[in-house]
Amino acid sequence: MPHSIVPSIPQPIAHLTLYGRLYCHLCDDMLAALEAMRCGAAPFTVEVIDVDADPALEARFDELVPVLFGDLAAPELCHYFLDPAAVRTWMATWRDA
Repeated sequence: MPHSIVPSIPQPIAHLTLYGRLYCHLCDDMLAALEAMRCGAAPFTVEVIDVDADPALEARFDELVPVLFGDLAAPELCHYFLDPAAVRTWMATWRDA
């Protein structure tokens, strides 16, 4: 009996952007907390951007780092410390969009 192959449909992956700086323990902590959220969460990627590499970003975020965005057109999800509830809410909204 022939087997039919059903192609899998790739799932979209949420993209988070973490603005931080090198040698920032809060930035490292937020990234580690995000990595810990991967268990049981919808798939997501995290892009880490060093604010010190761009004068405009440094002026915008300076002492707020780390700052996490799910969509740069939307308000930040959190800064200084990860807000898991805000990330989960954004991911649910993103998935439904």
